[in-house]
Amino acid sequence: MDSDAVPVLPRGVRLHFDRVRECWVLLAPERTIVLDAVGHAVLSEIDGTRSFGQITATLAAKYDAPEAQIAEDSAGFLRGLSNRRFLDTREAAT
Repeated sequence: MDSDAVPVLPRGVRLHFDRVRECWVLLAPERTIVLDAVGHAVLSEIDGTRSFGQITATLAAKYDAPEAQIAEDSAGFLRGLSNRRFLDTREAAT
């Protein structure tokens, strides 16, 4: 994923705490993905305004981890969500 790309949750997709399962899930029409702590951490930073680079920098600072490693792992995770239509990206506003 390009560091300038802005990840966004498409219409109808949202992050939700499932009280029955007692875990965070990503909900889409007729589909649900149960998230682990890492998935939730990444998705909770997506606000539709910040770029992927900004998000990975925030996560690196928050978890005191190498930014390159976070970017690599997050890109793979978000690419998988994008392939399944749980995530869109757009160009950053200039």
